Amino acid sequence: MLLYACDESKRFEIGYDDSVPPAPPKFLNYLPLYGGATLWFEAPEDEDLLSIDATYINPEGKEVWFSVSFYTDSINVLGFSNRNPQNIKLFAVDRAGNKSEAVDVKVTPLKSAVSMLAENLYVIPGFSSFFVNWENELKQDMNVFVDYTYSDKGVQKEGHVIYTSNLDTEQHLVRNLNLAPQDSVSIKVRVEDFYGNTVTKDLGAFSMLEDSKIPKEKWKMPNTNDSIGGVPEAFLDAAEGRAYMIIDDIPDNWYNNNFAHTHWIGRTGNPKDGNTPWNIMIDLGDYYELSRIVTHQRHGGGAGSGNINNDNAKNRGTYYAGDNVGIYRMYTWDEDLQQWDSICTHKITFKEDLASRQFWLLGQAGDMAYMYPGAPKFTKPTRWFRYEALYGFNDNYKSSCSTISEITLYGKKAN
Repeated sequence: MLLYACDESKRFEIGYDDSVPPAPPKFLNYLPLYGGATLWFEAPEDEDLLSIDATYINPEGKEVWFSVSFYTDSINVLGFSNRNPQNIKLFAVDRAGNKSEAVDVKVTPLKSAVSMLAENLYVIPGFSSFFVNWENELKQDMNVFVDYTYSDKGVQKEGHVIYTSNLDTEQHLVRNLNLAPQDSVSIKVRVEDFYGNTVTKDLGAFSMLEDSKIPKEKWKMPNTNDSIGGVPEAFLDAAEGRAYMIIDDIPDNWYNNNFAHTHWIGRTGNPKDGNTPWNIMIDLGDYYELSRIVTHQRHGGGAGSGNINNDNAKNRGTYYAGDNVGIYRMYTWDEDLQQWDSICTHKITFKEDLASRQFWLLGQAGDMAYMYPGAPKFTKPTRWFRYEALYGFNDNYKSSCSTISEITLYGKKAN
């Protein structure tokens, strides 16, 4: 086996004395794709064959190049801007860099990938915010530019956000527009791929839904282990944590230690420990129709410093990590049926490659979720809200969690 590995490795050595090009690949067939095509071929028999390559010239006169290993039998050629027939050159390359004669292949692609994404892109208006949704069937790298304008108390404002993605489906929330129902926001998007193709789309004007922050002055929480509908209130006074801090309107900072903390159930990650959910139940003091929630995580760090300008005060801390809640489920109480109604399960997502300061800014702003993210609306009137903590962020959202800083709810008072 070792001798074979040594012989095989010679294939990838630079052979400066080799000037003999390989035979060309044999083109078999193609499958049209959005903005491209998959070409099937037979690779030539050549002991130092390295790759099968394909090129074409784009409308700007630049050569676009694709390459696959000699082990494969197909190659994807992408980046066409329209459905016109396209000319592709297919050839073999050896380890010395010699190219075979090119095989001319003519393909007719489907509509461009940027056009396809733009057609599938749509907006869902929400509460002082809106969702941008799209599908990207081929999972190609795309940039989506969202430009929006609106009037805030008579002052014309504009906003711009950019998303880069290669996922098959995406949903992004543009928030905090402070718009009343009679106001509207005009939205335009531009979709751009990495081959220079661009499609612009005017989505029109949308009116936002209106809600407001539910006051917390009358909020109450049951005592530990007191049950509502057979569900016990969690113990939230472990370590420095205190239950009342969840509803005191003071998010945790590096310098104040303002959070609730449960027992350390399942924290070791041992499957025998399990990931035991725990519940926070809140008596809202009156009947409300709920629209969305903002949660704040525990930041962690050294309480009592009293100096927010300390460098440690504005770092990541334990935001989006540690024992903070990463996945939770929400419920309202149905008095007619005397049971908890499950509203939705929410996963708090974030980008891994953010700077520490950016994590801090996100954590300070809090994480917003809709009760009904697919079609924003209000819940049925309820006096009780239940928050069930399911998993933490660690181990790809499979770890347990034991801490939270603040819960804030939005909606409207029920008639």
